[in-house]
Amino acid sequence: MFDDGCTALSWKVDNVSILAQNWDWQMEQAENLIRLQIRQQPKPNIDMITEAGIIGKIGLNSAGVGVCLNAIRAKGVSFDRLPCHLALRACLDSLSRAEGTRTLQAAGVASSCHILLADPTGGIGLECSNVDIVVIPSNSNGIVVHTNHYVKDHFEVTERIDLPDSVTRLDRISKLVSTYRNGPTVTTVSEMLKDEQNYPVSICRAQTKKSTTATLFSITMKLDERFAIVTVGRPVHSVETLVLNQLE
Repeated sequence: MFDDGCTALSWKVDNVSILAQNWDWQMEQAENLIRLQIRQQPKPNIDMITEAGIIGKIGLNSAGVGVCLNAIRAKGVSFDRLPCHLALRACLDSLSRAEGTRTLQAAGVASSCHILLADPTGGIGLECSNVDIVVIPSNSNGIVVHTNHYVKDHFEVTERIDLPDSVTRLDRISKLVSTYRNGPTVTTVSEMLKDEQNYPVSICRAQTKKSTTATLFSITMKLDERFAIVTVGRPVHSVETLVLNQLE
């Protein structure tokens, strides 16, 4: 059963650029999470949260480029394009959002997913399938939000929305960001990711008798200052807090 329910957002106002998400997955996977720091001059250094053996996941680099991921279930795979996690790594190897976008558009992504890519100039959504990449630009308020279903049309792609709460979470995060008139801060965005409306399938997801999926970590990146705050576990009851800032 597909039950990977993640909620992500990018928000740029004035000189502040925030990228954030909750990463929801099966509780059994929590013990496999690691913080991976990569020094790779002349490419940007990377600080990210990933799983053992995966070289591209959710985090930021020393150029202020950050990336988030939403799983999407749709038919089709291409063996001539970049696998999802290598696409994420390609973004983190980039010096800017624009460079990362060009790289993925040139190489393609092998299967369905949404990659939220941002830097100090703002964010862009990249809805990927095995045949295309459809761009979601930030709105007039500098915001991009996404969950686990396509919000754009894709060429000859059949999607299954196996998580009805993906739609309600997208509506909820959209409403939350619209209530803040003074722009984003690390604190306000982190609080949004604690939201439990529609519990247990809320933005801050909880395990149930029918599903072991819950929020395993929450990350809020401040790309204009090149750091991130990570809370391990459900952010309302986190078990550990990490600061990702070892980028020089």
